[in-house]
Amino acid sequence: MIYVFAGPTLSAEEGRAELDAEFLSPAAQGDVYRAALSKPEAIGLIDGYFERVPAVWHKELLWAMAEGIHVYGSASMGALRAAELAPFGMHGVGAIFEAFRHGDLEDDDEVTVVHAPEEAGFRTLSEAMVNIRATLAGAERAGVLRTEARVTLERIAKGLYYPERSYPTVLSQAAREGIPDAELERLRGWLPHGHVNQKREDALAMLRTMREELASHPGPKQVTYSLARTDAWEEACRRVGAMEASSQKRGPPIGETAAPLAR
Repeated sequence: MIYVFAGPTLSAEEGRAELDAEFLSPAAQGDVYRAALSKPEAIGLIDGYFERVPAVWHKELLWAMAEGIHVYGSASMGALRAAELAPFGMHGVGAIFEAFRHGDLEDDDEVTVVHAPEEAGFRTLSEAMVNIRATLAGAERAGVLRTEARVTLERIAKGLYYPERSYPTVLSQAAREGIPDAELERLRGWLPHGHVNQKREDALAMLRTMREELASHPGPKQVTYSLARTDAWEEACRRVGAMEASSQKRGPPIGETAAPLAR
């Protein structure tokens, strides 16, 4: 069995086209622990809740790996946790993970978005900063934007509160900051076919990596650390194990959100 936590970044239908797995809603605190109790071969973390809902613990990911489960992360919350836990064996995949691991990106809001609730398919209602960066870089390579304009647009987008990030909002503010109308019109015309969804690309890359690596039946995950089973951890396990995930009131996922948030 393989479990994958996803939502705003990638739908279950898209995911199942790449990997035979059970796709779950974005992970909140304790969800990885609960999934690991059934001893799956692997767990993939793409999206996760935060802010209004406690985020995935680092320790539950470490515990899962210590239990022999291969744990992967990418795109959103998965990229953040994988960058933090790569030294312990969590397998990160994709450009976003690499950017966080090497320190090129540091802020959680780079992957955070607002999204609709699960019954509406987790439809994203804002644009992730990492997607805006990738899109503007592509526009510069294509000759649509000058470097100076690309830098200004990135600054404008980064300065917005993440629920307000959208291309129309960024372009509107850019016009007031003096970027030539002709250049902005070129960008508007290019965006429908040129925009980059880096989070989705990274999520798909992770699923392909999982499919390829797990096809060789690598056996249980081996770790070099010893997990301290503190009284606090034991109590958390008892509490989480007694809860039904479906009974929890969820907020938006990390990197995405419904009112705000998921990653």
